[in-house]
Amino acid sequence: MNSNKKMSLVSFFAITASMVMTVYEYPTFATSKMNLVFYLLVGGFLWFVPVALCSAEMATVQGWENGGLYTWVSKTLGRKWGFAAIFFQWFQITVGFITMIYFIIGALSYVLNWPALNTNVWIKLIATLIIFWLITISQFSGTKNTAKIAKIGFFIGILATGMFLFILSIIYIIQGNPIKVSFGVNSWIPDFTKINTLVVFVSFILAYAGIESSASHVKDMKEPGKNYPKAIFILVVSTIILDTLGGVTIAATIPQNQLSLNTGVIQAYSYLINHFGGGEWLTRIIAIVICLGVIAEIATWVVGPSIAMLEAAKNGLLPKKMSKVNKHNIPINIVLIQGIIVSIWAVVLTLGGGGANLSFFVAMSLTVCIYLVAYVLLFLSYIKLIKEKDDLTRSYHIPGSKKMKFSVAIIGLLVSIFAFFISFFPPNDIGYDKGGTYLAILIISWLIIFITPFLLYKAFDEKINK
Repeated sequence: MNSNKKMSLVSFFAITASMVMTVYEYPTFATSKMNLVFYLLVGGFLWFVPVALCSAEMATVQGWENGGLYTWVSKTLGRKWGFAAIFFQWFQITVGFITMIYFIIGALSYVLNWPALNTNVWIKLIATLIIFWLITISQFSGTKNTAKIAKIGFFIGILATGMFLFILSIIYIIQGNPIKVSFGVNSWIPDFTKINTLVVFVSFILAYAGIESSASHVKDMKEPGKNYPKAIFILVVSTIILDTLGGVTIAATIPQNQLSLNTGVIQAYSYLINHFGGGEWLTRIIAIVICLGVIAEIATWVVGPSIAMLEAAKNGLLPKKMSKVNKHNIPINIVLIQGIIVSIWAVVLTLGGGGANLSFFVAMSLTVCIYLVAYVLLFLSYIKLIKEKDDLTRSYHIPGSKKMKFSVAIIGLLVSIFAFFISFFPPNDIGYDKGGTYLAILIISWLIIFITPFLLYKAFDEKINK
């Protein structure tokens, strides 16, 4: 790729931000009321910052520019673990796509005044498949197209709408209107005597997940050694600020018993716009714009982990056909296999009753547990890099001494391990009588998924070494 065709700092930032920042998660944050500030700040500084810093250093190691997480782990812990790490990162998003598209469908249902789009399971399934495959096909034309979608989606669909919501809420509060949460001293710190407090904390940590996934695009950047760390730093600061402001805004304006996790953002806009005398037409326009942000997020995730998986395929750890790329260097067969898996998830989750049943919660918890294993491997890789390969040339270092670097990685590692074990506690939504069933299904499913990359590695690595 010629230098004049390389991605700018703004383009790369938009791609990375689209993978991490989402307006539709604000209602989930808001359910914790003012505790959300504590969760987001602690999760941000004890987990998000370590992930970002370690990723920034490993992504700029000379010779590690391709493959992202797969390359980092392979070069430190070995190819077997590198393949496992990228497999886990790639697998978890296949369920994540469904939850993102559910938000789009809910918003479109509101915009079109067509409730059946969101309530009729067959219509919802068809819509889910159409939306996903249209976005997937749009990515066949390469990273340049992804960057364009990410720019529009992030700056208009996430940043602009998020700031507009915050401005409306500030005016609402300044006018002395009733606020739905308490800002007293006792409202900021969670009650750690309750196990549910720890379970909730996991969801806030994972709200920051994905910052490492854009590393597969580092090779396409202008001056990656300079611009990659800069983009990561800007993203860390802006994500923590916007997520905190967005969650507080919805918590302050929408009563807890009326808050919808799927369409809570639209609820907040509708409430505030109507309060200031605006019409529903404006809320509908904003809903469409927010959908652009979610579409951008899906688009960036479609190609990010798949490009990293391509490196594993080139190394013979997947069938030879998986290493095929089109003229835009997109691993077409990997993306298509990903699409088939997503389509299967769409059928299972949508026809199974969407978010209102045991299978949905098991699927979501499964992706959390799998993704956290990838993060454990990320931190272990960084620790080994510092311990045994600190002489490797890279254009970015975590500031400070070796002890500081180890401390950053160990904090992130410990939080990841803690979050992993807490993820196995059954959520309250499934009912206490189903906890045993939930746990049995989750553990068995996790074990099956966990051993899958190692079985694949054994099968294909033996062929290579024969």
